[in-house]
Amino acid sequence: MTLYWLTGTATSSARLYWESFRQVQAWFTTSTADTVPVPAACTVFPRDLPRPSQRWARRRYPRIVHWGEPAHGGRFAALERPDLWVAEVRAAFRTLR
Repeated sequence: MTLYWLTGTATSSARLYWESFRQVQAWFTTSTADTVPVPAACTVFPRDLPRPSQRWARRRYPRIVHWGEPAHGGRFAALERPDLWVAEVRAAFRTLR
């Protein structure tokens, strides 16, 4: 919050979220013909917004090699819970050995 206040960018940051909310919501609720064929690893932290379902993710990323749902963490998981974030990154790369 202090960074937004000092730089005077809180309004433009909030506007970006407000204007893109419907589009992002549509990405997670409508089907898509575009798929990503390469191996993918996904981690969904409990306080992530939006929270994609594994069913939706598998439609878009058919080769999910790791799906993680840690018990803690959120939007800035790498800062909030670096131990869990590192464990998820390691688990994802472990599947590619």
